[in-house]
Amino acid sequence: MRRRPAIAILLAALLLAASAQAAGVGALRAKVERGRDEAAALGGRIRATQSRVAAAEGEAAAAAARQRRLSALLAHGRARATRLAAEVARSEARLEAERARLRRARRVLAQRLVAIYESGSPSTAELVLGSGSFDELATRSEYLQRIEDSDTELAARVEQVRNAVRRELKLVAALKARVDAYNERLAAARSEIASVRAEAESATARLQALSAERSAELAKLKSQIGQWVADIEAAEAASRAAAEETVGRWLGGPYAIPTYIVMCESGGNYGALNPSSGAGGAYQILPSTWALYGGQGAPQDASKAEQDRIAGEIWADSGGSAWVCAG
Repeated sequence: MRRRPAIAILLAALLLAASAQAAGVGALRAKVERGRDEAAALGGRIRATQSRVAAAEGEAAAAAARQRRLSALLAHGRARATRLAAEVARSEARLEAERARLRRARRVLAQRLVAIYESGSPSTAELVLGSGSFDELATRSEYLQRIEDSDTELAARVEQVRNAVRRELKLVAALKARVDAYNERLAAARSEIASVRAEAESATARLQALSAERSAELAKLKSQIGQWVADIEAAEAASRAAAEETVGRWLGGPYAIPTYIVMCESGGNYGALNPSSGAGGAYQILPSTWALYGGQGAPQDASKAEQDRIAGEIWADSGGSAWVCAG
């Protein structure tokens, strides 16, 4: 059996029953929309902050790499400065030794000159008269000349060595000074890049904290939106249930399945019978289905409670697929 006018009445009743909940659901939907807009804006800010975090992390990494390179250069420069300092010390020691040699040579030469002065320098006549032969004369003259030349040469050589050591010391000292100056510049650059690195790492930490804070805000907002959506669904479900119950009471219910299906199938008449299919009762249950669920006799002859019970079991097993009007 079909009751098309009953469906229209049912729909009108559902609309009237749901109107009491419409204002509350509308307010919740507005909150959800505002929350979603806020979540989208907050997500954009989080993405921007994460981009800034990535940039700050890149700056910190670059500064750290630069600091490592400067530290390696500084370590190498300091090792070189240490070697040069040792070389300076060795050169200074050599210079002092050569100075001592020069002083000794000069002292010996001075003593020799004093001795010659005090004893008197042998004249050519003395050499000639004191020599027993020409060979002896030549030997004595050559010997005296060699002594004089040797003294002079010794003093000159010591002076040359001392001057050479002095020049070497100046060169090494100048080189060490340049290395020290270079190391000072490296140390200053390393200190500066360390400051840049510390600032970048601090910025990274601040931005990460800000990103985490905004992510927490977003998670909280999403949770609130989820709760509001659940409240909307609950309100709509409650509205539908209340409308269903109200309409069901108006139309002879409550029924075991949605009222609009009952109205479509039988108009709510528990004694209705479809001659063409044999389906009977308010739920228009086929006799075979009725018997399958333990029904006795014909469906339309059973009590309201029995028809409600079996219809509820069918609905639990098959849902709306058991009724044409549910489609």
